Amino acid sequence: MIGYVTLGTNDLARAAKFYDAIAAELDTPRMMEFDGFIAWGKPGGAAGIGLTKPFDGNPATVGNGVMVALEAKDKEQVDRLYEIALANGGTCEGPPGPRGDGGFYAGYFRDPDGNKLNAFIM
Repeated sequence: MIGYVTLGTNDLARAAKFYDAIAAELDTPRMMEFDGFIAWGKPGGAAGIGLTKPFDGNPATVGNGVMVALEAKDKEQVDRLYEIALANGGTCEGPPGPRGDGGFYAGYFRDPDGNKLNAFIM
């Protein structure tokens, strides 16, 4: 159902470094790039992520309650994505571990602009 998600940034170069590292672990290259915008994804693949400076010229802000979930292939990749995020300017929102009783495993973090993400398996 979801084609892609776009997140705002106030520093595209800093944010690109963060998302390049996350995307490399997920084997997902940049698929589109132009002035003020970068998108990662695979044509015909799962939903991608785009970063942009807001069109209206106002500062990017974080949406309260908004989160992007990145599907990992296994628990080890969840752990790696969490560590990659923190090593590239991200902050912890909850270390990797099981959540609930249904086999859901996730690590939560924010990008350098404060957007919330997680890496998960189910």
